[in-house]
Amino acid sequence: MSKANIAFYWAASCGGCEIAVLDINEKILDVIEKANILMWPVAMDTKYEDVKKMKDRSIDVCFFNGAIRTSENEELAKLLRKKSKILVAFGSCAHEGCIPALANLFNKKLIFDRAYQETETTVNNDSILPMSSYEVKEGKLRIPEFYDTVKTLDQVVEVDYYIPGCPPTPNIVEDAFNKFLTGDLPPKGAVLAPVKALCDECPRKKKDKMIETVYRVYEKEADPEKCFLDQGIICMGPATRSGCGHQCIKGNMPCTGCFGKTPEVTDQGAKMISALASVLAVENELSLDEKKVEELISKIKDPVGTFYRYSLASSFIKRKVIK
Repeated sequence: MSKANIAFYWAASCGGCEIAVLDINEKILDVIEKANILMWPVAMDTKYEDVKKMKDRSIDVCFFNGAIRTSENEELAKLLRKKSKILVAFGSCAHEGCIPALANLFNKKLIFDRAYQETETTVNNDSILPMSSYEVKEGKLRIPEFYDTVKTLDQVVEVDYYIPGCPPTPNIVEDAFNKFLTGDLPPKGAVLAPVKALCDECPRKKKDKMIETVYRVYEKEADPEKCFLDQGIICMGPATRSGCGHQCIKGNMPCTGCFGKTPEVTDQGAKMISALASVLAVENELSLDEKKVEELISKIKDPVGTFYRYSLASSFIKRKVIK
C-alpha cells in the first residue's frame, strides 16, 4: 500500500499549531509510517520553488495553519490549494482568524504608525516604514505586502475541512489524522470536532441564576464547582464548540471560545452577547433597567476581545470601518 503525501504550512499564527502536531507524541510515528511529508517549513528545508514544481494535486492532504495577513500567505494558500487534493484549515487562525484578526480593529496605516513611529522605545526620525519593494545598488529588494485586513483561509481559497482550536488538542489532531489516512471522512466542509456546545458537556453545576454584576477573571476567585456565568464571570461555553477536553475549565479559567461556533450558530460573538443579555438582572428583579444594564456592560472592558477573540475575521463584523 502506497503512502499518502501530506504537507504542513504556517501562515499568520504564533506557531502553536506546529507544536500541536507533535503533541500527539509517539502517535506521530504512526503518521510517518503511513505518510510522506512533502513540505513542513518549520521542520524541513523545502523551498517554494520545490512546491511549484510538484504536480497539481500531488499532495493528498495539506494542513494549513495561520490566517492570511500578507501577500506571501495568500500566494502560498493558492499554490497549496492547487497542489492539494484536500486542503485543511488547521487551527483557529486559519479557521476563523483568531488573535491575528483582532488587528482588524485598525488598518495598515495605524498599525505601521504605532509599530514603527509611536512606540515609546522607537527612534525613527526619518519615519521609515516597511515597503514591499526598495531599490538598492544591488537591485530591487522585495518583501511580502502587508494587507490592510486579516482574512480566514476560506476567504481566499476553497477549504475542504476545518480543525478548530488554539491550538487543536491532541485528541482532535490524532482523530483528524486517522480520518485522513484511512479515508473515513465526513462530508466536505465539516469541522472535525464534536457538534455540542461546551456548556452541554461542562461538569460544573449550573443553576441558571440571573447575574447582578460582571467580574473580570482576576477580580473574583471562582468556585471550581459552580458555573462561571452563575458567578458573574463571562464564559464563552454557551456559544463554543466542545472537543477541547475542558482544559481551561479544569484549570478554573472560563472558556474564551477558541473552538469556534457550534453548527447552528452563525456568529459566535453575537450568540454569546445574546446569551449574556438573557441572564442580566437588576437588584434581583427580572425587569431590566437600561441604566443598570449599561453599568453592567461597561464592566466588560474589551467587548471585541471578549466575544470575538477568535472569530472576528469570520464574523458578520469582520473588521472595524476606519474612515
